[in-house]
Amino acid sequence: MRGNGSIAHMNTKTPAKAHVGDWLEARGIHGETGRRGQIVEILGEAGHEHYKVHWDEQHYSIVYPADGVLIIPKKRH
Repeated sequence: MRGNGSIAHMNTKTPAKAHVGDWLEARGIHGETGRRGQIVEILGEAGHEHYKVHWDEQHYSIVYPADGVLIIPKKRH
């Protein structure tokens, strides 16, 4: 589920719908700090999407829907 201006939790059973420009926050594991990045590309087929993300640490990676990952919608006008 995803509302305008809300935060959506991703998981493997009900992945949240994301768009280019939305932000991801990944929860840190084992006491590490979390990470934040912006979605720059949607990959995969409908229902099996994954995302190319540009992280605040200035690198890119591919992210698959998982527990502990939040989608924060970009403010749309």
